[in-house]
Amino acid sequence: MELQIKVAQAVNVLNHDAQSCNRVAANQWLIQFQQTDAAWEVATSILTSSDHLRRLFPHLFADFEVEFFAAQILKRKINNEAHSLHSEAKDMLLNAILLAATRFSSGPPQILTQICLALSGLILRAAEHKKPIELLFQNLQTLLSQDCHIAVLEMLTVLPQEIIEDQSTDDSLNSAQRGQLSQEVSLHLDCSSMLCNFSFSSYMCDEPQLLSHTCMVLQFLHQQSEKSIEDIGRLHETNRRILRCLLSWVRAGCFTQVPRGSLPSHPLVNYVFHSLQVASSIDLAIEVLVELVSRHEELPQVLLSRVQYLKDVLLMPALTSGNEEVVGGLACLMSETGQAAPSLIVQASKEALILVESLLSCVAFPSEDWDIPDSTLQFWCCLASYIIKLDEQDVNMRLEAEKVFIPIFLALLDSLLLRAQADHLSYGTDGGSHELSDGLLNFRTSVAELLIEICHLLGSNAYMQKVSLGDCISERLAINWAQVEAKLFAVNAVAEEVLEQDKNIVLNVVVHLVAILSDANSDPHLLKGFMCIVYRSLADVIGSYSKWMSTLEKHVRPLLLFLAAGLSKPVSASGCASALRKVCEDASSIVYDPSDLEILLWIGEGLDKHHLPLEDEEEVVTAITCAVGRLPNNEKKHKLLNSLLSSSYDAIGRLINGDEVHNVWQNPAYTQLLNSAERGLYRMASVVSHLGTPLSVGPAADDPLLVSLTVFWPMLEKLFKTKHIENGSLSSAACRLLSQVIESTGHHFSAMLPTVLDCLSSNFLLFQNHECYIRTACTAIEVFGGRKDNGALFISIFDRFTHAASIVALNSSYICDQEPDLVEAYVTFTSIFVRESPKMVLAASGSLLEASLQKAAICCTAMHRGAALAAMSYMSCLLEVSLVSFLESMTTISEGTFSSVAVQVISNGGEALVSNLVYALLGTSAMSRVHKCAAILQQLAAICYLSERSPWTAALCWQSLHGWLHSAVHGLPVEYLKQREAETLVPSWLRALAAAASDYLESKACNSGKLDFGHMQGKGGRALKLLIREFADSHRAYQI
Repeated sequence: MELQIKVAQAVNVLNHDAQSCNRVAANQWLIQFQQTDAAWEVATSILTSSDHLRRLFPHLFADFEVEFFAAQILKRKINNEAHSLHSEAKDMLLNAILLAATRFSSGPPQILTQICLALSGLILRAAEHKKPIELLFQNLQTLLSQDCHIAVLEMLTVLPQEIIEDQSTDDSLNSAQRGQLSQEVSLHLDCSSMLCNFSFSSYMCDEPQLLSHTCMVLQFLHQQSEKSIEDIGRLHETNRRILRCLLSWVRAGCFTQVPRGSLPSHPLVNYVFHSLQVASSIDLAIEVLVELVSRHEELPQVLLSRVQYLKDVLLMPALTSGNEEVVGGLACLMSETGQAAPSLIVQASKEALILVESLLSCVAFPSEDWDIPDSTLQFWCCLASYIIKLDEQDVNMRLEAEKVFIPIFLALLDSLLLRAQADHLSYGTDGGSHELSDGLLNFRTSVAELLIEICHLLGSNAYMQKVSLGDCISERLAINWAQVEAKLFAVNAVAEEVLEQDKNIVLNVVVHLVAILSDANSDPHLLKGFMCIVYRSLADVIGSYSKWMSTLEKHVRPLLLFLAAGLSKPVSASGCASALRKVCEDASSIVYDPSDLEILLWIGEGLDKHHLPLEDEEEVVTAITCAVGRLPNNEKKHKLLNSLLSSSYDAIGRLINGDEVHNVWQNPAYTQLLNSAERGLYRMASVVSHLGTPLSVGPAADDPLLVSLTVFWPMLEKLFKTKHIENGSLSSAACRLLSQVIESTGHHFSAMLPTVLDCLSSNFLLFQNHECYIRTACTAIEVFGGRKDNGALFISIFDRFTHAASIVALNSSYICDQEPDLVEAYVTFTSIFVRESPKMVLAASGSLLEASLQKAAICCTAMHRGAALAAMSYMSCLLEVSLVSFLESMTTISEGTFSSVAVQVISNGGEALVSNLVYALLGTSAMSRVHKCAAILQQLAAICYLSERSPWTAALCWQSLHGWLHSAVHGLPVEYLKQREAETLVPSWLRALAAAASDYLESKACNSGKLDFGHMQGKGGRALKLLIREFADSHRAYQI
């Protein structure tokens, strides 16, 4: 009794003590207590015999909190530890839980649910010795004999969920148990005799299976549904329990073996229909019918036959009274019905049209949120798609369907536009700081697909006429801006479909709207609040229809001014920036109109005052660069670009020359100068990136890219030597610009390459948390790595990075997880170095390759997914390049060649590589690494297999792989492996590796030794991957 009292006291403190320190202490004690063997006995005693404790200590056992906690303990311990209990202990525990179920059969319901979950969990884990479902139904018969019908209902409710859903993710069930339960879930029983006299014990068969008990379970539910209960509250609660139980069995597939044609007249189906009329059970009744409709093709016809009743008796009163719960449930049910059988709806019977009209009224229903219309969208999409496809099958049927349903879809479009409107009165006028609600945004995202289907069905002309803005803006003083904004959304949603169907689309009303809103810009009191959202929606339309808008040459200037003005409003800035880029990409006429170019440069010069997000600034700079880049005159092009970037040059120059302020890091003026320089670097990078493709061999001397090169690099070189570059954001911006310059200018940059790489590596050594320097070096190697004369230069950079203190410190998975960006940058650099460098350069890099391989092996054990996979990609890349080299020089390997160096690298690093790969397959994150691990092991096995017939067999052979694998497996802590797993794992993996290696080499022979960087090869490779996946899956509970 002493422990029971301690548990009760701890639960009381946890739930009610005012001091947080006391609650924390109680929680820690309870967690530790749950791990003890005594928890079994204490929990069962509390659940079976706590009445005397309640009398002695009423303040501790109030509200059944202790009993609920005890039930939770049992459920958790059963899930985690039941497999280790002896059969006698399981039997005693089973009897105790049955006694608890009897005791709490009448409530509280939360405790009963936990007890039933514990009971089902315990019985399922008895599958090693008995037929668990058979055992459970025997015990249900015991509960029935004690008149515990509520407990039986709850047990029958949770059982299918536990078996069908939970066992697939339960690691405590072994493969034999899973197979047993899977077999028991099968259904082979004819249910035609389900209305026989009910008795659980009399219905057991020789081959007990979960669903083989369907008939008696349904009969039991039927008997419970017919019971007369005088207490209205108990009656409603019992009905809900019956429906919950039936729902659980329907989801398990209980009606799949009911004789065809008998389901519509089944008494329980009729019971569900009657439950629709009861307010307390309509929600569950709808859930059951939705499941039945989606699973059984007979049900849609049955529901259609009763749709008049559903509409008149249930839907119309709910619409009138504003009962959102009932309207939403019926909308979902009718939508599922129509979606399950669109062919019945297209026949346009009286019942089908009633269903469609009912759903139209649900869409138009003025609910507070958008859940009700959203629940019908898939039905409308399905119906429209079905009608469209009729054109391929039966043209006449398509025409008949269009005649009936096009008016319906036009009415639907009206309702959707109404529901897509924002409540503009709820938006303030304080400069447009508000946004559309998340609910409306989500609804619009969902409805966009339906609008495209409607446009396809109606045709673009009919659709655009329906959503025409002309009527909305005929009288300026009476403009309904909420309606205008919703129609702009509808026009924007179908842009691709409209432009594809109709090349001559007319959007003059958009130009008219541009004029109206441009006039509003002159009055600061007009363009605020909701009007900024209208402004953005109009900008979105301009961007989506830019190909058409740009053909209206006389309107390009107003469009540019309109978009320029929108950049000053936070709500509309992003949409206007994107639209500006699209217009400049499509409007080639801009380059022939000096006034248009002047507007663009004026926009660029005003960027500093807008403080746009960097991604929006990039859109604007890209737009200007795109227009300027079309100019045929390089001198004029350079002059305009120089004007665009003059403020950027000035900001960077002031930073470089303003050394007197760098010591005052918190100085607001310095921070502003730093931000201005960073933005300038990003703008310069955008110009270089979008000015043109990489230069050809012989460009004009005055090409803007070459001219820019003479300006950018000296400026960057000075910046990299200042103390300001310690700032991470500034370093990233400078490296981004340098990367773009290297990519765009190509071989014209080669003369500066040694200086640039020296600068990058030196700065990385100074600021080793700035991995951007390594990433920029990656760009340089990608562009110049193939040239032999750069080999020594790149080796020296490789050496600097590898021996940097931050890289050397990556000696554990924990540290790798602290620096995932650094890991990714370094292993990406090594991958590019190995992939791009000539063989002679790789041969001279042996010690660096060995060190980097060992580092990657450590990094692949990191919990961070990106870092681990990047490390594995490098390992796979190195093995692939090595294997190709081996195949090219099978018979003769001279000292100093890359093949001989690769043999030494793999021989020295193989043990660490295999060991860390095995470690990487442990824990919850291992499943994402299965493919990479399998590919690496297949490549390594292919190399060792190949080495058996080569001159380097003394240094590297199949026995080497055997030893590495044996060492890796036996080096794992004993608690990470199952009993005798180490003895069986190594031989089975070696057999799979041998088959995978053979397939890999065969694929190489057929593919002429081309690089493919680790894709699984052949049947053997797939078998190896399956074996590794099973290992990772069975060891997810073990965390390294």
